[in-house]
Amino acid sequence: MGEHHHHGGSGHSHDSADKVDSALEASRDGLRALWISLAGLGVTALLQGLIVVLSGSVALLGDTLHNVADALTAVPLAIAFLIGRRAATRAYTYGFGRAEDLAGIVIVLVIAGSAVAAGWLAVDRLVNPRTMTHIPWVLAAGVVGFAGNEVVARYRITVGRRIGSAALVADGLHARTDGYTSLAVVPAAGGAWLGWGWADPVVGLAITVAIAFVLRDAAREVCHRLLDRVDPALVDGAETALLAVPGVHAVPGLRLRWIGHRLHAEATIVVDAELSLLAAHEIAADAEHRLTHRVPRLTGATVHVDPASHPGDDHHRELAHHRAGPS
Repeated sequence: MGEHHHHGGSGHSHDSADKVDSALEASRDGLRALWISLAGLGVTALLQGLIVVLSGSVALLGDTLHNVADALTAVPLAIAFLIGRRAATRAYTYGFGRAEDLAGIVIVLVIAGSAVAAGWLAVDRLVNPRTMTHIPWVLAAGVVGFAGNEVVARYRITVGRRIGSAALVADGLHARTDGYTSLAVVPAAGGAWLGWGWADPVVGLAITVAIAFVLRDAAREVCHRLLDRVDPALVDGAETALLAVPGVHAVPGLRLRWIGHRLHAEATIVVDAELSLLAAHEIAADAEHRLTHRVPRLTGATVHVDPASHPGDDHHRELAHHRAGPS
């Protein structure tokens, strides 16, 4: 006999509950990381802003604008984490985790805006030169910007990798690059100290280029998620876990997709055609159990069972003919 069986986690309510609890805990960790890093970047940008007012450095102003923009990207991400915690509905059957991808688009737009602003200010300063003052303070501001961003970057990246949030990791990498652009303010101040009036706007343009590279990387990260890209190693690991399940002969179909910082799997497994419905169900349940325990951050799996075909047995064609009805 042959049958098709879909399994979505029934009989494993304790596993599902554990996964939901861990997913909610991940969201809480993400929100905590965002608010703490927002406060850290806010203090950094405030200190730099005060020195901008005193010194009139366009390189430092460009860097400060970027730091403010980076701090503000925490807001759409936090909103996305909150929305993603809502339960699935009849209309949104996969839940609201993809709100993180929308937040990623907002982050990319914010980075693009800061690149345009920094570039415009640098060109304006090239055309209309101004003398930089309070140069030692500008040097200090560059160091402050680097230190503040690096601390925030390490925190965001660590938490983002732990909970599986690509948006949070990308935002952390963004903060790290901001730290390096802050260091670029140091040669701008050094050039002004030596009387090179062009050094400040030229470094401002260099910072604009650096922001453009960050923009490219962030856009790539967001596009990968929007196009449902997953790490091939995750797919390999899931396939290996399924093939290790007793009774599974082959895995002809396997798909993984991120929904926010949670993974969902859909798999087709081949079992003996002579198995009873109950036996096939047990194998599917075991397969789903193995997937959710072997694949990091996988919170849901749907397993479809196909009967193994024997030579001369075209089960699928026969089934399709019966479904189609009389011609």
